[in-house]
Amino acid sequence: MGLTVLSVPFPFAPVGPDVVGGAEQVCAAIDAALVRAGHRSLVVAREGSQVAGTLLPVPAIDGGSDDAARTAVHAAMHTAVRAVIARALEQHPVDVVHLHGIDFHAYLPPPGVPVLVTLHLPLDWYPAEALRPTRPDTWLHPVSRSQARTAPPGARLLPPIENGVAVDRLVIRVPKRRFAVALGRICPEKGFHHALDAARLADFQLLLAGRTHPYPAHERYFRTEIQPRLDPRRRFLGPVGFGRKRWMLGTARCLLAPSLVPETSSLVAMEALAAGTPVVAFPSGALADIVDPGVTGFLVRDAQEMADAIADCDRLDPEACRAQARTRHAADTMLDRYLTLYDQIAHPHAMQAGVA
Repeated sequence: MGLTVLSVPFPFAPVGPDVVGGAEQVCAAIDAALVRAGHRSLVVAREGSQVAGTLLPVPAIDGGSDDAARTAVHAAMHTAVRAVIARALEQHPVDVVHLHGIDFHAYLPPPGVPVLVTLHLPLDWYPAEALRPTRPDTWLHPVSRSQARTAPPGARLLPPIENGVAVDRLVIRVPKRRFAVALGRICPEKGFHHALDAARLADFQLLLAGRTHPYPAHERYFRTEIQPRLDPRRRFLGPVGFGRKRWMLGTARCLLAPSLVPETSSLVAMEALAAGTPVVAFPSGALADIVDPGVTGFLVRDAQEMADAIADCDRLDPEACRAQARTRHAADTMLDRYLTLYDQIAHPHAMQAGVA
């Protein structure tokens, strides 16, 4: 008998085929997998989102340049999300609610339906009490072993479900060109100014692609740290769709990932490997587990080491990158684990193992 799963991503970001955020990509992949498997997928997401199942839209609520205004916007959004979730639970026989947002604790439904929470961000970004839920039938899990190792005392977590990417869609065999790429949200913690510095030190072309969300800190970072470093050989492309991203990853000499915070999981690094492109990264969180130094990329400490590693990527075998992606980062493995866990959560007698 098919399941009905109600997914709730972070409500301020849309879900769709070309989204930038890792959490939104995972949510979209799960939504599509549920539909393919014959289950019912309901997605509570920002209006304008594109889903395979049924979209239950939340009005877009933006604005607020100071703390008081942002607090009011978040409160209004949480009220709207709670209302949509409540209506969905009244109108549909939901078996599992799956929450993805960092603010999940603000719209947990009342006790009754089982809830799964995927923790996509560093665990110390969540309120401590959110990691020790008192609501019955509420299950939390990390997205990588690296993230799981940072769990604070008392956190009630299931074993991690490692993120994955659509490896087969990303395979591309084209000649490498003399440029590097960097992709992701344009924000301070991604450290893309270091990638630009490294490309300049290496006298190498860099294509930087991604979205700058309308948050004051993100816009200030782009204005003060990214724009001054751009020139004819270091270019910012803005958001790119899947086809262009695939071409960029496949033809690039390497992907630069200078994250300044512990990455819980780096989907773009996995995508680069699937496209046969090595990754040069700071050893931040899960990146240290994804990159096999000297085989699928290099781990470096600063912009100068990153610049030196760009040239060294010439000697790495694209097939070794693709092989790692197939064996360790395939989305099918991730999706199978989610569908199995949904079935276990929806049928409590199957949850014999308890929490980790």
